[in-house]
Amino acid sequence: MESINNQVLSIRELLALEQLAIPSYQRPYRWSIRNIADLFTDLVTHQSKSAYRLGSVVFHHCKDNDEGEKLDIVDGQQRTLTLMLTVKALISVLDEESCAGNEQKTRFQRQDIRKQLEELREPILAFMQRQCLFSSDSELNLRRNYLELRRLVVRPDFDEQRIDFLLNRCQVVSFVLEDISEAFQFFDSQNARGRDLVPHDLLKAFHLREFAEHEASLKAKAVAHWESLPSDGLANLFALYLYRVRQWAEGRSARYFGKGEVGLFKGVNLDRAGHFPYVESLRITHHFVDEYNSQYQRKIDGQHMAFPFHLDQMIINGRRFFEMAEYYQKKVAILVPEVAEEVNSSRVPTAMLFGEVLTPMACNVLSTLGSYDRRHRTGDRYVRAMFDCALIFYTDKFGSQGLSRAIEKCFIWAYRCRIRQQVVQLATMDNYVLEHNLIRAIRDARQPDDLHSFPLPSMSSQENKNNRNGDEDELVRLFREMKYYV
Repeated sequence: MESINNQVLSIRELLALEQLAIPSYQRPYRWSIRNIADLFTDLVTHQSKSAYRLGSVVFHHCKDNDEGEKLDIVDGQQRTLTLMLTVKALISVLDEESCAGNEQKTRFQRQDIRKQLEELREPILAFMQRQCLFSSDSELNLRRNYLELRRLVVRPDFDEQRIDFLLNRCQVVSFVLEDISEAFQFFDSQNARGRDLVPHDLLKAFHLREFAEHEASLKAKAVAHWESLPSDGLANLFALYLYRVRQWAEGRSARYFGKGEVGLFKGVNLDRAGHFPYVESLRITHHFVDEYNSQYQRKIDGQHMAFPFHLDQMIINGRRFFEMAEYYQKKVAILVPEVAEEVNSSRVPTAMLFGEVLTPMACNVLSTLGSYDRRHRTGDRYVRAMFDCALIFYTDKFGSQGLSRAIEKCFIWAYRCRIRQQVVQLATMDNYVLEHNLIRAIRDARQPDDLHSFPLPSMSSQENKNNRNGDEDELVRLFREMKYYV
């Protein structure tokens, strides 16, 4: 099977392979209609290119006594099956046209396209007849996606030019493993350790492809900074803060940030987007910032204008995405510093934040949150995440204006949940935010003072479910001092 190892295959060549198989150890087919929409968007976006890489497919070449040689798909199953369904849908359209009268034969005018689809009929049919699906989920998702693809391929805009691009200019890189132990090692490294656990790497790959051609020299710098950051730090940046703020600001649940949610951080490519009204403000800002920073006057005054990022704005793909990640990584590091396991109780509370002198009460809040005894419990970490997200979003919108009062407001809002609950789980946190959505109130506020009207009722000792012994802990003492505990 050396003929296809480390080779570039067109989609037509890939689907024509007669030995394709899905091994039993593969995960179920899980692509959604959203994944299909992304694939078809790529076809439109890159159609002018001479070739477009869809990624790689890794095979294990094995010999079965009953079935002969097989090419088990170790990596690339989701994409390969979806492409196969797309071509099967096209073949069904071709069959319908063949059954119709000559006056109805208007879809496939090019004989080369008709011939290519006919040549793929047999290998695709043979694959579907011999392949055993090991999951009912796979069957359900394959059936659902096939129906969606049937609807898409009959649309007038999916013309023969686009079909030709899909079959002949869309490509994958093929790798073949001969040793079964290598196949399982590869499978384990890609799946058991879990690509789903690092969706930020998927975003990195996507936005590197979205770089403008004239910005190619900036890719290395973007990748170097990205790789210099700890993977866990990037995972937390997106999962604990950026994802949750964007979701909660829209009134949506934000419990898990996985592979299926990366679309939230895919925005618009300014070089390929049409001149839609919603894009123009982004385009103006993007080019103005670049033009300002490139003027010769900057060599004299030393000024540099940062792009005005905002957490719930439309993301500009490519370079701006990496700049955004760096910007918020630094912002979170200021607002959510790493706290040592043993805190020196005599340390001086932070008196300034973002250049703003904090009030004694705000200092007391931040000091207490970094030092109280039970702060490392799982539930307390969830509540701290609520507080952090609210404060990050507030400073993202209003800067340091009214910061001390915002710190107090965010504290009472978030830790009311902690004091009222004996157990705080992930669902507890998520439901609490959606029911008492301070994040959304920040989004809708026009002035810092607008947040003062957000209701924060006082608590009574009867509502305190957190402390079973009835002792007054540091959080309750703060509530009492701030007149929210009676």
